[in-house]
Amino acid sequence: MKFLKEFKEFAVKGNMMDMAIGIIIGASFNKVIDVLVKKVFLPPLSLMTDGLNFHNKRYILRDAITNTEGVITTQEVAVYYGELFEVMLDFLIVGLTVFIVVKAMNQLRDKSQDVKNKTVKTPKDIELLSKLADLIEEQNTLLKGSKK
Repeated sequence: MKFLKEFKEFAVKGNMMDMAIGIIIGASFNKVIDVLVKKVFLPPLSLMTDGLNFHNKRYILRDAITNTEGVITTQEVAVYYGELFEVMLDFLIVGLTVFIVVKAMNQLRDKSQDVKNKTVKTPKDIELLSKLADLIEEQNTLLKGSKK
């Protein structure tokens, strides 16, 4: 029973829900990036390289062997470097997109944490900490003045 209670506390916390939402959005985002690379970026690149299809590019280590009836007896062994190129392009696009999103979020966070910036609402905890810091500074100034 204790295990179920602990799991319930874990599952109900915000982190679990945030993680689930992130995984769902990430899976959808992966599909978007896959289409973006395969259907948007690679066709013009293929056109510029005289119809080169990167997905099928491979280095054959051993050809497939067929018998007299045409049945494959030994499979082809190949290194598919074209697929590696596509996956690396996927990775670069995802990395660039995540970088841009994180950079934008950091700028918004920095604006919201600046107490002097009145264009964005400052969170209450940051506002209270700022007031507390101002009061401590004022108190230190008063104490220094009374010691002289």
